[in-house]
Amino acid sequence: MRTATLLVAAPIIAFALSACIPQEKYDELRTAYRSQEQQLIGMQQDLEVTRANESRLRTQLAQAAADLERLDSLRAGEGRDVEKLLADYEALLSRVSSLDFGVLSPEVNSALAALAAQYPDILTFNAKLGMLQFASDFTFDLGSVELKPEAKSILKKLAPVLDSGDAANLEIVVVGHTDNSPIKRAATRQAHPTNVHLSAHRAISVRDALVADGIIPNRFQVAGYGEFRPAVANGPKGASGNRRVELFLRPMPIVVEAVIVEESISTTPAPVADDEPTK
Repeated sequence: MRTATLLVAAPIIAFALSACIPQEKYDELRTAYRSQEQQLIGMQQDLEVTRANESRLRTQLAQAAADLERLDSLRAGEGRDVEKLLADYEALLSRVSSLDFGVLSPEVNSALAALAAQYPDILTFNAKLGMLQFASDFTFDLGSVELKPEAKSILKKLAPVLDSGDAANLEIVVVGHTDNSPIKRAATRQAHPTNVHLSAHRAISVRDALVADGIIPNRFQVAGYGEFRPAVANGPKGASGNRRVELFLRPMPIVVEAVIVEESISTTPAPVADDEPTK
């Protein structure tokens, strides 16, 4: 509005000045006026730009405030989600911790634990692993794969348990172990060249006894590790804790129909007489 007033007044001022002052002075004043006029127009334009920038900045600030509010809301929501996830995780962990991952039913576990309790020096039972462990020193003579009478009696009681209920559908993995004492007697080495052979042959003896007691042969897997998987540290004369036979009960990998025939040939090596306290 001020600019318009100045522009209207310009001819009047110019006429008055031209009547009172020299032309040269008039021209200087006119030039100065034009200069001030241009400056004023430029300032107005700058002010309009500033106001536009201010409006744009206010809009951006409002948008940023809205974004921040939404972010805080999302973060609060995510916090609740995280808390819920943590609570669900703790609950799931508690459930998993309470689960029994053994493959045996409570009835079978109870029967095996009761049998092991009758023969604590010979037999131990680990329900979580589904494992029975026979101490070899009580099961076999040194250097022999012939089962002792008491071991045969225990296996005869064990067979019906392994052939009943849920246990009847499980694979039986028989694993033999020895300590690190070398086989010294020539007669023993002839039948069992290494501790691996001796441990495998003892596992076969246990397997054969259970088959003779009525368990079908296709349920068995046999292995012998010799001295290479000790349960305890071996001393100068080995360690009785490493001389053992283990039975693991596991789900059958494949169910196969088998034709059962009477076994006329035993897979157990012939026993070798060994009266000396060495292998």
